[in-house]
This record gives sequence, C-alpha cells and structure tokens, in this order.
Amino acid sequence: MDSILVRGGQRLSGRIPISGAKNACLALMPAALLCDEPLTLTNAPRLSDIRTMTDLLESLGCEVAALQGGRVLVVGAERISNHRADYEIVRKMRASILVLGPMLARDGEAEVSLPGGCAIGARPVDLHLAGLAAMGAELELRDGYVHATAGRGLRGADFTFPTVSVGATENLLMAATLARGTTRLVNAAREPEIVDLARCLRRMGARIEGEGTEVIEIEGVDRLSGATHPVVTDRIELGTYMLAPAIAGGEVELIGGRRELVEAFAERLEAAGVEVADTEAGLRVSRRNGRIQAVDVVTAPHPGFPTDLQAQMMALLTLADGVSHLEERIFENRFMHAPELTRMGARIEVHGGTATVTGVEQLRGAPVMATDLRASVSLILAGLAAEGETRVARVYHLDRGYERVEEKLSACGARIERITERAA
Repeated sequence: MDSILVRGGQRLSGRIPISGAKNACLALMPAALLCDEPLTLTNAPRLSDIRTMTDLLESLGCEVAALQGGRVLVVGAERISNHRADYEIVRKMRASILVLGPMLARDGEAEVSLPGGCAIGARPVDLHLAGLAAMGAELELRDGYVHATAGRGLRGADFTFPTVSVGATENLLMAATLARGTTRLVNAAREPEIVDLARCLRRMGARIEGEGTEVIEIEGVDRLSGATHPVVTDRIELGTYMLAPAIAGGEVELIGGRRELVEAFAERLEAAGVEVADTEAGLRVSRRNGRIQAVDVVTAPHPGFPTDLQAQMMALLTLADGVSHLEERIFENRFMHAPELTRMGARIEVHGGTATVTGVEQLRGAPVMATDLRASVSLILAGLAAEGETRVARVYHLDRGYERVEEKLSACGARIERITERAA
C-alpha cells in the first residue's frame, strides 16, 4: 500500500496547474445517460474516482473513451443495456447515486445500490428520493437497493429542499431535463459544480434558468443531444494548493485558479495574513515573514466556507499565533484528522461540531494515517511545515481527489515522494 513521505522545512516557489473539478466531472459523466449521442468532457481530472465512475457507466452499457492521456473523456450511451448499478461498484463512491435520476428520466427504470464513500458522517439519499417521488417516480428500498420506476415518465414538479444538498440538486436537475412540464427546485445548491452541470445540460439542449441561485427552473424537453463541455476548475484543489505556500512559506502561482471560485476561503486566508493576488494566468499566493494569525472558520454551503477545505485550513491554523475555532456545520464526524495532527504536536480540542486550535510554533514530523480524502492532504500540508519526516499512510483516499500531488508540490521545491511497498 502506498504512502507519502514529506520532509518539511522547504519554502515553496513555482507554479502549480489546477486540474478540472472532480466533483463536477462526477456529475457530468452520468449526464451522458440522458441521450443517445456522445458527451465529450475536456479538462477532465485523472483520478481513481473518475475510473470508478467509468466502471459504473460501462456496467450500464455505456462506452467510455479516455483520450489525450485521460484529459478528454467521451461517454456514449446509445442505449442503456443494464439498469442496475451494482453494490460492488457503488460502494466505492457516493457520487454513484447520480446515475439514478438520468436513468429514470430516460428509460423509466433504475435500480441503484445505496452508496458508499468517505466515512465523514451520515449523508442520506432521502432528498434525492423525495424529489424524484414528487416528480412521479415510484420508489422502494429493498435489499440495500433503490428500486425506481416511472412507467409514464417523470413529470415536472415544485420541490423545496429542506436542507441544501449538492448531490440531490444535481440528480433532480438532470432528471427534470426530460420530465414533462416545468420543475422548480427551491433552496437548491449554488455550488460552481451545479452551475457547470447546468451549462453542460444546456449545451445538450436542456432548458434551464437560475443555476447559481436558490431557485432553478427546468422546462422539460423531449430529447437531449451530444455536446462538448470543459470541466470547471477544481476549487477544492485550488484552495488546497493556496494553503501550501501559506503553511510552508514562499510564493506559488496557481494556474487556472479564479478567486470567485473560493471567495469565502480566500477572505479567511487573507485575514490570517496570507497574500492572495490575481494574475493573468490564475492566482498568486505568498507568505514571506512572520506567523499566521488565528482566525475563526464556520463551514457553510456555497458561497460560504467549503467543508472540503476545513481539514486543510485546520492544518494551517495549528501554526497560527493565537486560538482559532473551526465550526463544522455540514457533516458530523469530520474532525478525524485532528488526532493525527495532534500526533505532530498540534494542540486541538474537539467538542461536538467545534474544534479549538491553539497555535504552536513548530510541528514535528510523525507517522500518521489518512482517514478520508481531505484529511489525507491536510496531513501532507502539515508535513510541509513540520520538522523532520512525516509519513502519511492510507493515501488511497488521496488518490480519489488529488492528481499527482507529489509531483505538483515537488516542482515547487517541496521534498515529497510516494513510497510504494511491494507485496511480500
């Protein structure tokens, strides 16, 4: 099993290209199920989660071609030959549930295993099901699967989300494109990935208004067509690499980065004493002298501070001058990285959904273990600033969402390498 070895203490200098967004691509790929013509996605990230979604779509009868080294994905669903999304694939990744809405909308049937993913708390699919039921689907949970039918097709409906859900918004948005009549999604998620999906669907012929706001209106059409669409920049990867020079010192330009993707995060970073500036190619982030200042963070749906950057921000604040408070309002059980950071000398106390971080002057390298995707990279960031060596185990979590992290950081002067242990 691979691990990442980081030797800390090196200031960073250079440029890091930001990949296409994992979470956007994982919603765009199932959109190909809505039509019988190929959907071509450019700027695709090369990640294990993308391979898992490829396996899932191929199991349903799609043809998926990875071109230009995996940067371009061509997904063809001339027909859906199998409407069962099997547990053995779905258990690997929560985004697998996103095939439910498209299959149901196009063919009126779907059987999808309840999904898996990172162990960061309960993330039920009840909102997905409630929205599809409002659109006329008949649903039954049996033997760990969602059995869904819509013999007469889906119909437009008004559906209000009791809480904001990115995945449910994506699923219902796709399903509504082929439903009869108009669908209004109220209290919809506003994330850039939702906007990107809506733009792609519109290229395919969908009629959608309001993406990026709390109300999205979709007028159903009879059929969609193939299209070519560039995957939006990964704002979580962007924020993660913005933290690299902040914690290690130095200056890095992030190619393809845009401030509007991470505005709330950038504001907290600047409040901590980090410089963020626009460039022609992206964003420049630097920290030259002095300690980081303590700041408080509260996670919230977009446009608030992203929960997927909370672990990485905590790594930075372990070295801040003062006491910081991080309040997690999206997922419970998302402070599992805190004990691992404590092994490196951090001072962190967790009470319910709030972590109190008292900054220390120096972290120490240690063997640590990744507990989920974002936790894994938070430990790598901490290792960049730690004295000595940090070895991060279980980095299969990392490979789900970060493309060649060791290559990107080492190009800027970090001493980091992947260690592959051969089976006996």
